[in-house]
Amino acid sequence: MEFRQVTAFLAVAEELHFGRAAERLRIAQPALSQMIRALEADLDVDLFERTTRRVRLTPAGEALLEPAAAIGTQVDGARRIARAAQQGLAGRVRIGFGGTSGYSILSRLAREVGERHPGISLDLRPQMYCGQAANAVRDGQIDLAVISPPAPAGVEVHIIRQDSVMIAMPAGHELAGRESVSMAELAGQPFISYAPSHGSQVREVMMRLADEAGFLPHVVQEAPDPYSLLALVGAQVGLAVVVASSDHIRIDGVRYVPLAEGGDAFTLALGWRRNNPSEALARVVGIVGEVLPQAQ
Repeated sequence: MEFRQVTAFLAVAEELHFGRAAERLRIAQPALSQMIRALEADLDVDLFERTTRRVRLTPAGEALLEPAAAIGTQVDGARRIARAAQQGLAGRVRIGFGGTSGYSILSRLAREVGERHPGISLDLRPQMYCGQAANAVRDGQIDLAVISPPAPAGVEVHIIRQDSVMIAMPAGHELAGRESVSMAELAGQPFISYAPSHGSQVREVMMRLADEAGFLPHVVQEAPDPYSLLALVGAQVGLAVVVASSDHIRIDGVRYVPLAEGGDAFTLALGWRRNNPSEALARVVGIVGEVLPQAQ
């Protein structure tokens, strides 16, 4: 059964006249009759009773009418979806991000995309560190990501803001009551951090600030995500360098103390592959430019 035969059957079934059906389909009547005969031969049934005075559906034709109409509806829907995807009005955009900064950025972006283009779905992939996410964008594994420049070659960057860091420490720690601490005061303290293999920008900042303060951090345990990291801090395993936006996460036994050298510690941005052909991604990137202005 071919779709053009289904279309021909539906036209004749609705018109009950081969001439009018052929005119509606803009084909010659003999060609229409040939398509109906071919469909009947394929199904091994008679679909119409034909006389010189009228055309009417047989019981087999009546039975085929509903499923044939459903096929027509599905094909029309497929056409609309394909056209919408080509115009960027429908599709899927895969987004990688990690940490609390990523959540704060993407919650606003997701709301805007949902309101403006409900046909575009955002496939959010959390717990991707900045370096890992940038490489995934470069390799075409995801379409958009929260990253920290510099980005790999071929990845376009939209800078959102400078993020600062602070110290998360056990509430009973001797420095927990301070208004702020310097990195140099934390030499010799046990640290909790993310694994170096994942490309965590927060870990890079911790290592850089410690190096500038003249020491190498003593990392006693690694955590897979911000919530696990803060839980380890609350369990008095050690201290952790965290982004300032983590202060809304309230975990028993954890105190946040500003870090004197932590202001504007790293750059937060969104990145996408320059030659990505996705029209849906282009629509989302357009919204990014409107609701998340480029920082200087």
